[in-house]
Amino acid sequence: MEANLADLFEYAVDAFGDRDYLLEGSERRTYAEMEARSNRLAHYLLEQGVEPGDHIGIYGYNSVEWVESLWAIFKVRAVWINVNYRYVADELRHILSNGDLIGLIHAREFCPRVSEVADVLGGLRFSLVIEDGTDHPDVRDDAVSYETALASGDPGRDFGPRSGDDLYILYTGGTTGLPKGVVWRHEDVFYALGGGIDAVTNKRVDDPGDLTRAAKNGFPITFLPCAPLMHGATQWGVMSQSFQGNKIVLVAKFDARRVWDLVEKERVNVLFITGDAMGRPLIDALDDEAATYDTSSLLAVASSAAIFSPTVKDDFFRHFPNLVMTDSVGSSEGGAQGVTQVSAGQTGMKGGPTVSSLTGTIVLDDDFRPVAPGSDTVGKVARSGHIPLGYYKDPVKTAATFIEVDGVRYAIPGDFATVEADGTITLLGRGSVSINSGGEKIYPEEVESALKSHPTVYDATVIGTPDERWGQRVSAIVQFRPGRSAGLAELRDHCRAKIAGYKIPRQMHVVDEILRSPSGKPDYTWAGQVAASTPPSEEIN
Repeated sequence: MEANLADLFEYAVDAFGDRDYLLEGSERRTYAEMEARSNRLAHYLLEQGVEPGDHIGIYGYNSVEWVESLWAIFKVRAVWINVNYRYVADELRHILSNGDLIGLIHAREFCPRVSEVADVLGGLRFSLVIEDGTDHPDVRDDAVSYETALASGDPGRDFGPRSGDDLYILYTGGTTGLPKGVVWRHEDVFYALGGGIDAVTNKRVDDPGDLTRAAKNGFPITFLPCAPLMHGATQWGVMSQSFQGNKIVLVAKFDARRVWDLVEKERVNVLFITGDAMGRPLIDALDDEAATYDTSSLLAVASSAAIFSPTVKDDFFRHFPNLVMTDSVGSSEGGAQGVTQVSAGQTGMKGGPTVSSLTGTIVLDDDFRPVAPGSDTVGKVARSGHIPLGYYKDPVKTAATFIEVDGVRYAIPGDFATVEADGTITLLGRGSVSINSGGEKIYPEEVESALKSHPTVYDATVIGTPDERWGQRVSAIVQFRPGRSAGLAELRDHCRAKIAGYKIPRQMHVVDEILRSPSGKPDYTWAGQVAASTPPSEEIN
């Protein structure tokens, strides 16, 4: 069968129609119920004149409506555009105009923010509003309630043929800059992110329908992704689980206690988180003296897209000695690039995670040659094979990121790494935020990991700030645990055992809370503003 995402979902519906599929809050759907509702919405979209390739925005917190919209848009061969609910007016204006939207589906809570950018909404043919208990007035006179739109649509499946060449666009803000849309073909993104290549065996499925056929012989798992659906990792967590007949539990907004309540109530087997930003609060909730959660159903915790530090891994193993823990790395531009399973007592890491590379992933040096295993050479992670077409409406960035070498086209988004003697890859961080101190490149994630291993440090973000002698100095924005603190000298002494001396922070800013993206990634722009606008708590010249 075609590697078309809507086709794959419909194939799973036909195999698992009566199974529980999705729940969030009080809303629950079986596979068949999701199919009928997404078909209704798809027919409504066709009535509005939506054509293959048209772009429709989805703007809201995690909900069943988000997923219904996802499938409905793909069913009519249109393209959904993920809108980050944290965006301020300038970022929102950029994505709504750059994305060439002809329709917008949004939660009523965001009506005031949409009103701020009404000047770029002239191209919309329709606007659907998901009711969420708020009472903000509609932004447009032609706005229609989401449920009203569904009620008018036919629940039947009578759509035309689709293709693996249909498009999926993932808007990503990365760590810096305005959002940019990464354009994928359905077939490529299925094999890069959707389960088409097994992350453990590196085996490629011969037929996309094999995922569903294989799942008929197994037992469904219950999967809880903690990050927002606007983030690619959760989108692909949801879609890949859908093709295998599994049950998906959503939380509208991340709340650690709510997550553990759902683990107990829904008998969750797999938690999917993005690094320490979610891992630490989850551990804190378990460590609460009043905690009585039944977590006996939990078998695995997987982390993607953000650093999952050794101390947090150790804490999970303290609560779950037999837990299966995995680190996976990838990017919006390169798909899944590597994964590793972590065992108790083996949680240390040198920089970012060290992973086994997936099919098509290598590390290239400055001359675009493979880095030799065991060498000290720092290169960039590159992936060939099933990769995106490029960035939407940005040929300059496309040419800089998607590079052909000796007839092979690679996605090279800028993640630095080294290659260990056994061929595994150690991630060092994104080059756009690396620090240049006296000619030495320093990768923030490595320093952040060292800082967060100190018992007083709850979270940390590391940036480069101006230094008259060295060009840049390593500066740490630190959030301490409640009632705990440490001086810069103590933190430096602690870090010396883990990283080279030139990487150790020389400046510290203490904050009440580290600001991160909803996906858990560091907000380096915010950290730079903190360092520029407030005097350091301590510094060493």
